[in-house]
Amino acid sequence: MTPENVVGREEWLVARKALLAREKKLTKEKDDLTRARQALPWVKVDKDYRFNTATGPKGLSDLFAGRSQLITYHFMFGPNWKNPCKSCSFWADTFNGLSPHLAAQDISFVAVSSAPLDRLLPFKARMGWGFEWVSSHGSDFNFDYDVGFGPGRPDDLPNSYNFGTMENPPIDEMHGTSVFAKDDAGTVYHTYSVYGRGLDATNATYAYMDLTPNARDGEPSSGNPMGWLRYHDDY
Repeated sequence: MTPENVVGREEWLVARKALLAREKKLTKEKDDLTRARQALPWVKVDKDYRFNTATGPKGLSDLFAGRSQLITYHFMFGPNWKNPCKSCSFWADTFNGLSPHLAAQDISFVAVSSAPLDRLLPFKARMGWGFEWVSSHGSDFNFDYDVGFGPGRPDDLPNSYNFGTMENPPIDEMHGTSVFAKDDAGTVYHTYSVYGRGLDATNATYAYMDLTPNARDGEPSSGNPMGWLRYHDDY
């Protein structure tokens, strides 16, 4: 690595304070976005989605585990895929340790894939992951929350991803995060979903990479920008 602009401490401090002003502005804008996200209307979930879990079949309501809020990470691992998505595995490496802290704030967290459970659990053990990973195999969950585009996708659903910003996704599974809430009567609602680059904020590794001089410059300049990734035990 060759430095391009070397200055004294005082000059660096002037530049750093100028950047800090921009960072503070962005933080305030993010706080405004969070309040706008909280104010989004909710949609009642009418379908009885079923999931296979390590402790037996469960419905969407069961995944709340007694809490009023649920975060689901749509982990790309299709029914006919030989291996799970390396990018989703990159995200999942940052999930360990989340659940106890989220639970303290009345939030449950699960990863959901459409591959059968017996494909998920061995890989979970290999990676040493402790978060709950469940299978939506056989349900419409991935289709209805616009991350499943393979055979069986209902004809009345548009073949688009990220709220229509990507038409005809190139693969049959895409990633995202969907959030649900439960009222005092036990009714479940969908409150939020985010896809694509919107998920960057949930990846701690990317957040730290972006603090360094090279940031993400090491990613390929063409093709798949995440083509450099491997499973963490394969570097």
